[in-house]
Amino acid sequence: MSIHPEQRARIASGQGFIAALDQSGGSTPKALKLYGVDETAYSNDQEMFAQVHAMRSRIVTSPAFTGERVLGAILFERTMDDDFGGRNAVAYLWEDKGVVPFLKIDKGLEDEADGVQRMKPIPGLDALLARAKAKGVFGTKERSVIKRNNPAGIADVLDQQFELGRQVLAAGLVPIIEPEVDINAADKAEIEVALKKGLLERLDTIDPSTPVMLKLTLPDVDGFFRELVEHPSVLKVVALSGGYSRDEANAKLARNPGVIASFSRALSEGLSAQQDDDAFNQALDASIASIHRASTA
Repeated sequence: MSIHPEQRARIASGQGFIAALDQSGGSTPKALKLYGVDETAYSNDQEMFAQVHAMRSRIVTSPAFTGERVLGAILFERTMDDDFGGRNAVAYLWEDKGVVPFLKIDKGLEDEADGVQRMKPIPGLDALLARAKAKGVFGTKERSVIKRNNPAGIADVLDQQFELGRQVLAAGLVPIIEPEVDINAADKAEIEVALKKGLLERLDTIDPSTPVMLKLTLPDVDGFFRELVEHPSVLKVVALSGGYSRDEANAKLARNPGVIASFSRALSEGLSAQQDDDAFNQALDASIASIHRASTA
C-alpha cells in the first residue's frame, strides 16, 4: 500500500509545523481547564469529549489555521470519526485546509519499570490502521516516556516503538515514533546520548523508500539531532513542547535546525472558551505565527 505522494512531499519539504490535537482521556481535563472549561462543565466522559471536540473544532476551523503554516495535525481516534465544519475531520483537514492528517494510536502508558514507561498493548490495531488508511490518514503517532538513563529500559522502549512502526508501515502509513524524554529527568543529557545512538542503530534497518518520522523532546545540546534529521530513513524530526512554556519551547526549537514543532499545550496556550471569535482567532494566529517562526528558523 503506497503512501500518499502529495502529503509525503508536504511533510518532507513544507515550511511549517504539526499541530498535536490528540489529548486523550488522561490529559483532556487538564487541557480543558487551561482553555477555561472546568470539571463542572461536564459530568461524564461523553460530555468531556464533546467539550474538547468543540475546542479542537474551533482551532482547526479558525481562519488562522491553514496549510500555509500548519503542515499536519495529529488527531485522537474519536476525532478521526467525528466532523469539523460539517465534514469528516480527516477530509476537512486535507481537502479544505491543506493540512496532513495523523492519528494517535497508542492507548497510554504502562507503569514505570527500568526507568521508562512502555506503551500499553493496542488491541485491534490492524483494523484501526486499515480504517485510518481508508479515511485518508497519512500517518500515526505513538508515545513512550523515558525517565532515567537505564540502558535496558531505553532499548525496550525503542524495540517496542520500531516493532510498532513496522506494523504501521506495512499498513501504508508513516509512523511518528515518539520516545519522549522527561524534561525533569536528572540525567536528561545522558539519556539523549543513549537515545540518539539507539535510534540511529534501528533507523539503519528501515528502508529509506518507506521512512519514519521521529517526535523527540527538545535536546539539552543545540543541534544534537542533526544526524537524525539527515538520516535517509527519516522523513521529518518533530519536537514536543514537553512541559516547556511556548516561549521556552520556541527558543529551544529555533536553535535546532531541521527540527519542526509538534506542539499541543504550547499551541493552545492563551486560548480560552470565553474569548469571542475575534480575540480567539487573534490569539491563535499569534501562537501559530510564533511556532511557525521557530520551526523555520
